[in-house]
Amino acid sequence: MIVPRLDDCGRTYLRIREIVLSLYVMNHKICTIDGRECFISGSAQPQYILIQTLGNHERGIFDRTVELIADSCDVPFVLAAFQVFDWNLDLTPWHDDAINRKPEVGTKTGETLRYVTESLLPALETEYGKLPVILGGYSLGGLFALWASTQTERFSAIAAASPSLWIKDWPDFAQAHPVKADKVYLSLGDQEEHVKNRSIARVGDRVRGEYELLRTQLGADNCTLAWNPGGHFQDGDKRLASAFSWCLQAL
Repeated sequence: MIVPRLDDCGRTYLRIREIVLSLYVMNHKICTIDGRECFISGSAQPQYILIQTLGNHERGIFDRTVELIADSCDVPFVLAAFQVFDWNLDLTPWHDDAINRKPEVGTKTGETLRYVTESLLPALETEYGKLPVILGGYSLGGLFALWASTQTERFSAIAAASPSLWIKDWPDFAQAHPVKADKVYLSLGDQEEHVKNRSIARVGDRVRGEYELLRTQLGADNCTLAWNPGGHFQDGDKRLASAFSWCLQAL
């Protein structure tokens, strides 16, 4: 009997990992669903549907996000990212001059949620079947995901990476509108609250407060708060992948 050497085993493992990750990337397709461009990638037979917002700045890291999730979690999934036409307009649940002074900001988020529940999800379910759904996003995308979870029971978990909870009136809104998801992941960079902008600087206390509220609403085992090194504009792919991975394993 020939016993493989440890270095051969290591190379075999790396090759298998490379094949698995390449399958996710090869399954990457770009399509248009009800007027919005969508990036879709993942297993042909997923157990979960993951949905994220897709800003122009996130297009170049979509495949890397998929790879990071697949590398850290062995649960089959499909990730669908839908086009955000205007980052502030599509994802801000109410008006806040600190985010954008345009009067129409805060009036379109309902349309974005309806797109997810009435256009994107039905299209995905036609192909993959009715599966648990995890909604996630980074920055305003994370804020949108948390807000959306207070409006519908359609999402099993929320992956909110560095969410913009510094928006005015969030604590009062969250207190009055409990999330309807079963699991919630929060994260924040440890330098995000150390900025000169007074509105953004309150994000640390807001995220801590949201976590404590979620512990009360969902229970300590059903939510988590992860602290990442650095400020807001770094490692967005890694932070979002970690958020989705935790949700996949927690459900």
